[in-house]
Amino acid sequence: MDLRQLEYFVAVAEEQNFTRAAERVHISQSGVSAQIRQLERELGAELFDRSARTTTLTVAGKAALEHARAALAATEAISEAVGEVTGLIRGRVTVGMVIGCTVTPLFDALAAFHQAHPGVELSLLEDGSDRLIETVRAGAVDLALIGAATATPEGLDAMTIISERLVVAVPAGHPLAERRRVTLRDVGAHPIVCMPPGTGLRAVFDQACAAQGLQPVIALQASAADAIADLASRGVAVAVLSESMAAHYRDRLTARIIEDVETPALLALIWKTTRNPAVRELLLHSRRAFAKPHTSAGTPPGS
Repeated sequence: MDLRQLEYFVAVAEEQNFTRAAERVHISQSGVSAQIRQLERELGAELFDRSARTTTLTVAGKAALEHARAALAATEAISEAVGEVTGLIRGRVTVGMVIGCTVTPLFDALAAFHQAHPGVELSLLEDGSDRLIETVRAGAVDLALIGAATATPEGLDAMTIISERLVVAVPAGHPLAERRRVTLRDVGAHPIVCMPPGTGLRAVFDQACAAQGLQPVIALQASAADAIADLASRGVAVAVLSESMAAHYRDRLTARIIEDVETPALLALIWKTTRNPAVRELLLHSRRAFAKPHTSAGTPPGS
């Protein structure tokens, strides 16, 4: 007997009909019948009672069914096990990272994964969060680090890395630096330098402004937090950043939480449910890396 015969046998047993079983396994009914007859000859017993309109198992057929299912399951398990090993020997993983966001634990995860599985080709690309979400959905990118206004983009799995409030950052002597409480309307009274549309931080800011009917002047846009901080420190505009982003520039900027923007800016890893063993393994390394305490995570949410 061979596995093909067992597959046809299980299909007929479950469908209780040779025609439906043939459609299920994508061959002709005569082909299924011939293979079942061959199997019965090899076993020396009839497996089906064909006398009624519904095809039913004989006593011998009932005895054989669970063993046939077990044999097919074992074959599938062998195939999956070999696929796991093969995927981790010569697989490929494409990782996306939001522009202007340097996060040390992600690099730690990539390094640890590469050391453990040197045969897997790693590709790293930068893009805006909105585009990264779409490329992950499309399957062009396997795993991406994005800035977001919601924890889980629709249709994708996600792991939140950082969740922070928005702040306004200004140089010493600026009127907002003297305030103990700053609102979105206060921020909107000044020219603003911020991340561009398509980034998580900007999405949070724009949604908050829309909810209050505000139309602030975005005088300047930059993808890199360093550029935003430099412009703000020169008094060109007030900077809208996340808490930890602003903390990097505390030597020259004073940060105040924007009190009435309660939705946090998020930094998250996103991926599409996959059976790719290399992607699953990289996710494990990522979870370990982000679970460790880090003195500096790099430049978090924003992009």
